[in-house]
Amino acid sequence: MTDAPVLLDVGDGVAIVTLNRPDAMNSLDVATKVLLLETLRQVADLDSVRCVVLTGTGRAFCTGQDLKEHIGLLRSSSSGPRLSTVEEHYNPIVTALVEMPKPTVAALNGVAAGAGASLALACDLRLVADTAGFNFAFANVALSCDTGMSWTLQRIVGRARALELLYFPRTVGAEESASLGLATTVVAPEDLVGETAALAGRLAAGPTVALASIREAVTFAGDHPFAEALATEARLMNRTGGTADHEAAVAAFVAKQKPVYEGR
Repeated sequence: MTDAPVLLDVGDGVAIVTLNRPDAMNSLDVATKVLLLETLRQVADLDSVRCVVLTGTGRAFCTGQDLKEHIGLLRSSSSGPRLSTVEEHYNPIVTALVEMPKPTVAALNGVAAGAGASLALACDLRLVADTAGFNFAFANVALSCDTGMSWTLQRIVGRARALELLYFPRTVGAEESASLGLATTVVAPEDLVGETAALAGRLAAGPTVALASIREAVTFAGDHPFAEALATEARLMNRTGGTADHEAAVAAFVAKQKPVYEGR
């Protein structure tokens, strides 16, 4: 296996993006953040990719900021924002995930903590090994939350529970994660790869433009008035109504056949 901190494997319409710093619990140093952003932007532009999976190697999914590197940066910083990495790295990374023009899946092989939890929540669906969990650990190091956490977490669990989880960080196990909506599905660790492949394959075989448009519509409607949500639905209906996949689906329906989608 390569020593690169982020691995990319593309096949059968699925891009698997793997955080690869197992000895550091897949924590995020600058090199990893730069390569992760580059990789996400790369797969976003690949027409051959119709679903993106984010996962990790070793015992953790991602434990957030690499604090060993971070303390050195704090000590060497003499001027300017001490946490410029949020604007330089974390914000672009999570934006690339949230605005990915194809479905995204987080496969949690282990704990997702801090910004690692934020990355998982930014994905559309989350498959969680029953030995894994979430820890919203920012307050433990006297920091605010970042990487979209203030936006995603409360939309999943509600404002009051989001504040509780952020004020009093703890590891939320897989079963509780499922009950809160943090985990889409909980699986046995030995089944995570197979279940993720099956889900990603199903998404990759779907009408990619329509799936991305559904996500865009739901996201927009979450914080806009009803009339604006209707206008967005109409715009996205016009977009998807002009796709080859829509035409194929209608023809297949009339012919009483199963449609085959090309993702365009």
